[in-house]
Amino acid sequence: MENLVNSSPLILVLVFLVIGFVFLMKGADFFVEGSSSIAKRLKVPPIIIGLTIVAMGTSLPETAVSVTASLVNNNELAVSNVVGSNIFNLMVVVGVCSILTPILVQKETIRRDIPFSMICALLLLGLGILAAGDTIGMRLGHLDGMILLGFFAGYIVVMIQSAMKARAAGKNVDMEGMEELEEEIGILSWPKSILFIVGGALAIAFGGDLTVDAASRIAIDLGMSQTLVGLTIVSIGTSLPELVTSVVAARKNEVDMAVGNAVGSNIFNILMVLGVASAINPVALIRENIIDIVILIVFSLIVWIYAATKQRISRKEGISMVCMYLIYAGYIIWR
Repeated sequence: MENLVNSSPLILVLVFLVIGFVFLMKGADFFVEGSSSIAKRLKVPPIIIGLTIVAMGTSLPETAVSVTASLVNNNELAVSNVVGSNIFNLMVVVGVCSILTPILVQKETIRRDIPFSMICALLLLGLGILAAGDTIGMRLGHLDGMILLGFFAGYIVVMIQSAMKARAAGKNVDMEGMEELEEEIGILSWPKSILFIVGGALAIAFGGDLTVDAASRIAIDLGMSQTLVGLTIVSIGTSLPELVTSVVAARKNEVDMAVGNAVGSNIFNILMVLGVASAINPVALIRENIIDIVILIVFSLIVWIYAATKQRISRKEGISMVCMYLIYAGYIIWR
């Protein structure tokens, strides 16, 4: 695939990039549908399916891109894809939704999820700079990846326990559309479920490979750094489905979970995506990665302040968030 991409004209490479995105998204959909079907057949509660399989499914495209980039030692793309996606989710997806209609923010999101997302970013910063888990600084090694995955497993356990306790107590569980989720999870035949899982996984792998090859070629032809391509083209491409879905929900005035979803996705991206990528193959960091992670922390703090002030994000705050992202985009293009 790399030879085909490298020998093609740039316009065709752009087509390959779009095809890669499509394979990533549809592959993730099929994988989640097949896995959810088997889980439901095995009597796994829908709330656990939602917190694990469905939630992880939204991060599968980023996982494929970062793991593929890590395996071919394209470290800049492996890291910038995750950080760029997180910043876009937080500032643009949530910002645009709140411009269309002010967003109410769940108490658990303010009290637990946003602070933990900042802790995750700080952990990433510490592991990368201080060589806390690895013997070499400015690198996420195998041990660093295992540490991130350990935090990820702990986070999932806490989320499941919290949701199960809330449900047992008869409280409203802070998960979007749990009743709808229970109805939407279809039960497929065993052969079809397995076909969806295997086919979805193959599509994700192919899409990740094609996306990385196309992004690398675009960076070379346009004189852009791999970091810039990851922070813009790739991260925005993998986040567009969330933006479209959120805009549709905003038009229906159904965006109360928009902030929680974005923050949850950011936690998954740091802990699961970079955890898997660095556990498989060490990922080197550069100075720009560190700066972008710090900016992510600052943006998370701003959103936390917005959310905590009146337990909502207003239209003016949404406009300011989108403007801050545009300033950031201008900065990374300029630097």
